Amino acid sequence: MTSADRLRRNNEEQLRELSGPELGRPPISRLPVLDGLRLIAALMVVVYHYTYRAPGPWGAHTAAVFSDVAPVTAYGWLGVQLFFIISGFVICMSAWGRSLSGFAVSRVVRLFPAYWFGVLATATIVAALSPGISFPPISHLLVNLTMVQAGLGVPDIDGVYWTLWIELRFYVLMAILAWRGLTYRRVVAFCLIWTGASAAAAATGDLRLIYIVDADHSPFFVAGMALYLIYRFKPTPTLMALLAVSYGLGLWRLAPTLAAVGTLGPYGHSWPEVIAVTTCLFAAMTMVALRWLSWIKGAWLTAAGTLTYPLYLIHQEIGYAIIARLHDDIPRWPLTVSLVLVMLGAAWLVHRFVERPVAALLKRGLAAGLARTHHRITVIRQR
Repeated sequence: MTSADRLRRNNEEQLRELSGPELGRPPISRLPVLDGLRLIAALMVVVYHYTYRAPGPWGAHTAAVFSDVAPVTAYGWLGVQLFFIISGFVICMSAWGRSLSGFAVSRVVRLFPAYWFGVLATATIVAALSPGISFPPISHLLVNLTMVQAGLGVPDIDGVYWTLWIELRFYVLMAILAWRGLTYRRVVAFCLIWTGASAAAAATGDLRLIYIVDADHSPFFVAGMALYLIYRFKPTPTLMALLAVSYGLGLWRLAPTLAAVGTLGPYGHSWPEVIAVTTCLFAAMTMVALRWLSWIKGAWLTAAGTLTYPLYLIHQEIGYAIIARLHDDIPRWPLTVSLVLVMLGAAWLVHRFVERPVAALLKRGLAAGLARTHHRITVIRQR
């Protein structure tokens, strides 16, 4: 076999690995109910931003403009916590049985195409629509395209990107697990260690230590991972205890967020309501893990799930710029409802014409790169 033949075969093997389940790995069945919950989480955040969060775009504090619904929509920020629980579940499912390279490429292909478009579109549209706001410095824009700007102290182009930095740090930990190979015992041990480290860091009150172990968000990722183990295997006392501890620790670590939300307006930071909403989120995900909601199916749910990531990426700053331009001419409810529908339509366009084609190209390119690397390593070893 010639060197070119070996390289071509390696390329084909890498593409097969990145495109589907590995040998001995059961196919991942997409859960439509999770797609539905993703959409609910995204809409919670969108409605929170449009009807409560921003004091500026409406010409008055948003909570005053929407005083009839703000006491309820003010708790939409908890949609982010639902995203983190779902992420723990789905990433554990996705990484199971996958190689480190397969897991890493799947995350790059999933995250970056829509994100790159979102960064460029947000910077351009906001600058075009907003008097006094100029296009961001090229250096800031380029750093934002890496998705690690928060770690480098560079401002986000869009405020919602802060959650992506949290997700990336979680993916790094999952990559370590994928390198070793996910098993029931390893995942449980990982969850116990991360939970213990988070609780210890939180108890010290040291903000640097809390940040390093991500104590404010780890309970929600761990809860999602425990729920996936319940779904894949069965509920056990260990898993149910881990879920209960994650629930309690998660509520405890919501305190700093409540304090921040309390500076934004009169609502959204009442403990009874926060506990009630968080309990509902955990209950819904627990029912998914126990397969009590397996009857919820439909292609429309899967389609809805494809919209959530682009919708999340593009809705905030672009939406604020549109509101600021139009709120004097269009009543609040027609404008808000129309804007949500426009953003959903834009999210579909991003998915159809950006995510899918760019992801396919990116996957092939990464597969070819991995194949070349593997070929070079093989050649070096044979010398």
